[in-house]
Amino acid sequence: MREEKLKVKSYNLKAFLLLTFNLLIFNSFCFAQNAVQTPFDKYGPYGATVYTDLKEALKETKPVYKLNLSYHPVDIKVWPKLSKLKDLLALQLQTVQVNQWPDDFSNISGLTFLASYNNEFTHFPKDFGKLGNLMYLEFNNSKIDSIPQEIAYLNRLKTLKFSGKNDTLRLPKTLKYLKSLNEVEFESVVLDSMPKPLFAIAPLKSLILINCNIYALPEKLDKLPNLEVLALDFNKLSTLPREIYKCKNLYLLSLRKNNLTKIPDTICQLKNLTKLDLRDNPLSKDAVEELRILLPGCQIYF
Repeated sequence: MREEKLKVKSYNLKAFLLLTFNLLIFNSFCFAQNAVQTPFDKYGPYGATVYTDLKEALKETKPVYKLNLSYHPVDIKVWPKLSKLKDLLALQLQTVQVNQWPDDFSNISGLTFLASYNNEFTHFPKDFGKLGNLMYLEFNNSKIDSIPQEIAYLNRLKTLKFSGKNDTLRLPKTLKYLKSLNEVEFESVVLDSMPKPLFAIAPLKSLILINCNIYALPEKLDKLPNLEVLALDFNKLSTLPREIYKCKNLYLLSLRKNNLTKIPDTICQLKNLTKLDLRDNPLSKDAVEELRILLPGCQIYF
């Protein structure tokens, strides 16, 4: 009887170890999958086929939900037919040597993800406001110099990213009407010295403006009550508004490579602030010591 009990215990232990091992393998696989997931992967039906050739996608008789065209020039004769893919939800264009949108592009009204990298578009698609289902919009290294007023019609837009080659980018005042927008990231574009439209988007949780030629910030920061991340690296700020304390939910503030000599003492009212990056700023020793006293629980980088 004792030997049988020992055998049962041994069997249970082996089963437990095997189950634990399988769970570890499964969790590692899931982690690996998530680690390499791109924004494009997150949109469209789970497991949907990703087409990488426009000609092949146009031949398909079943709905095409995801199209990723990368590093191969698109046939200019086929490109205008893109809008025939009425069910398209996610479109990524990377270095495909197109610079004009099909005239009826906005007829793909179900599109939720649109990203263009290294394509020399000079403007947004015609009737851009019809793309009311867009949730993610990104342009990288295009020749676009302004965002149209009609972006206000994109009521579901959550993420807006734009990066360039230090060219001027004009912003519309209508950005403040985007009620779902919670992430904005602009990099290497020349904005107005005080880009007010970006500081009037109430739902924003993350605002990243890197190398945007910004000299000053608006004082009325109470319009960003939900902001959690503010990154203003590689700009030309010499002062920070005392009203920074109005961004009550801020937990990360990055001001690297600016011209700041002092940070307002009102920063101590940011009770959720856990990381403050001030590297490459001409801060005095007194200013550094004061910050350490004002923010005892914050990780500060000088």
